[in-house]
Amino acid sequence: RLSCIRNNIWLACCGVLSSGLAVLSSFGLMLFCGVPFVVTVANAPFLILGVGVDDMFIMIASWEQSLRKKEKSDVKSLLAETYAEAALSVTITTLTDVLAFFIGTWTAFPSVRSFCLYTGTAFVFCYVYTMTFFGAVLVLNHKREQGNRHWLTCMRVDVGKDQAESSCLYNACCVGSCSRQPSQPEGEHPMSIFFKKCYGPFVTNKWVKLLMVLLYGAYLGGSIYGCTQIREGIDLRNLASDDSYVIPYYDDDEKYFSTYGPRVMVVITESVEYWNESVRLGIESCAQNLE
Repeated sequence: RLSCIRNNIWLACCGVLSSGLAVLSSFGLMLFCGVPFVVTVANAPFLILGVGVDDMFIMIASWEQSLRKKEKSDVKSLLAETYAEAALSVTITTLTDVLAFFIGTWTAFPSVRSFCLYTGTAFVFCYVYTMTFFGAVLVLNHKREQGNRHWLTCMRVDVGKDQAESSCLYNACCVGSCSRQPSQPEGEHPMSIFFKKCYGPFVTNKWVKLLMVLLYGAYLGGSIYGCTQIREGIDLRNLASDDSYVIPYYDDDEKYFSTYGPRVMVVITESVEYWNESVRLGIESCAQNLE
């Protein structure tokens, strides 16, 4: 928004901060519990940021709908109305995400298991901070707007005689409106109008509903078939960067040595005197017998 009062820059920053707090809390808890930190875990913050920002938009949209419904209500009823609208969808999305990642901890790969533990825990913290920290920020931002305070300095913005005689540029920057009047709450968002008047009637058409059922049936059938074709495994080439020496090594290994079968390795689990010649000869003899 161009209004210096209705601008929600700090609200958006606090939404991102909420995701960052969730990442720090979850990483700290997992490291404290001794869960190994692997390289793939470094991707988790991007996932948490996406979900956290999505929850932030849902909360803000519900808050503004509550404002339009109850313009003169107190903060408690506004926040209660916001949570009644937003908390259900935020809770369901969080539950599905957490369930998906915690199911991933059953895998046989330790790196994937650590990644799923870190990310699933981060989703839990993201939910907690959205329901507590971000709700408090919504209220503080509302009080700032009610007090007609500037978004950056939080100083009160008054329209007096001096401002009325000022230029349009000054009023736009310091008052938020070229009309020399304090900015008013905005109406319904154009995207909401589009979904209500265009997309909604289109989706509820009986032929479109039939088409969606058929498409979903085809998608479901393809998904079930795909699940039957999945094989658990990993290509070690995918763990290295494109210009790494590891990739040509594995290419050559597969090209020249794949016909010899898998490698057989001997592991000595006891402490032995490798400097003793007779011990070394015994190890060599063992290897030759295996060959």
